[in-house]
Amino acid sequence: MFGASFVVWIWIWKRRRNLSMYSAIEDFLQGDTCIIPIRYSYSDIKKMTNRFKNKLGEGGYGCVFKGNLRSGRFGAIKMLGKSKANGQDFVNEIATIGRIHHVNVVQLVGYCVQGSNRCLVYDFMPKGLLINMFI
Repeated sequence: MFGASFVVWIWIWKRRRNLSMYSAIEDFLQGDTCIIPIRYSYSDIKKMTNRFKNKLGEGGYGCVFKGNLRSGRFGAIKMLGKSKANGQDFVNEIATIGRIHHVNVVQLVGYCVQGSNRCLVYDFMPKGLLINMFI
């Protein structure tokens, strides 16, 4: 009996922690009207990247994969690694890259926050057109 209640308590705690990170990100995006990225599900991300088959690179924050966006254009999907900052690094990256509008800097297209999966979706630029901001 004690074991079952402990398992339920752990499940509720993990769910609340994930929801608080998700709600912090959503609150930030709703409050800033100049940043309106598309919210993707993790299954959308898997489909766009063909189950993460075309890896472009890897760095300290995660891996980047090439994918096909819904619009038919190519995209670069950055899969972020585990974070200890309760999603603050994720929010900071969205805030920073979402505000930059320059011909030589990639545009943020969307994001995914589902469970422990966090992804950023950018326009794809062929190698040599920008300083590598992904890695």
